[in-house]
Amino acid sequence: MTPAPIAVALDAPDLETAARWAGLVTPHVSTVKVGLELYLRYGPDVIASVRGASGVRVFLDLKLHDIPNTVAGAARAVSRLRPAILTVHAAGGPKMIRAAVEAAPHTQIASVTVLTSLGEADLAAIGLAGPADDAVRRLAAMSVEAGATALVCSPNEVAAVRAEVGPDITLITPGVRPAGADAQDQARVATPEQALADGADLLVIGRPITAAPDPGAAAASIAAALRRTTPS
Repeated sequence: MTPAPIAVALDAPDLETAARWAGLVTPHVSTVKVGLELYLRYGPDVIASVRGASGVRVFLDLKLHDIPNTVAGAARAVSRLRPAILTVHAAGGPKMIRAAVEAAPHTQIASVTVLTSLGEADLAAIGLAGPADDAVRRLAAMSVEAGATALVCSPNEVAAVRAEVGPDITLITPGVRPAGADAQDQARVATPEQALADGADLLVIGRPITAAPDPGAAAASIAAALRRTTPS
């Protein structure tokens, strides 16, 4: 059975827990996501630990944002770990995105448009012209022009971004919560079924799976629900 297009966010307190979660969910999902905190705490070893024997795709979510030369060096440094996906911030601009793409040719560079924790008031406070969907579309188009082949955007904007960039760009959506789950610190959320229907390719789901009594069973349940609602 094909794994579901889900990246499980391994926001674990320690390396052993992250590796255990990865082992439990890997039969059911295509990807596991390593974030900034886990990577900074354990370094490159975390990638091999969560990849394990299964060879699951690893999404390295570092959201690089610096001058182009520094981002190129960072992307080159982590590319030897063979992550399937590496994130950069779209707000770093086209030269920075292009530098990451050129420095890590065997890794998919995903440009983060607007964080899902940001609402309209937050965008105004940081000086980013809104509304959020307009800002996301502008950043998405710029990122693709600069060479990014994947974009990170909230479920609220995924349909508009798909219309903007066409069918060949991978759309990754955080802020995905199964019906009845707590939105927690995400401001713009949707169910997995709705996000896929709107054009998402990879759904980032963390606590609804990893905080469950049995993360493997929770991943299997969400994967089965997606198979029931998605044409084969």
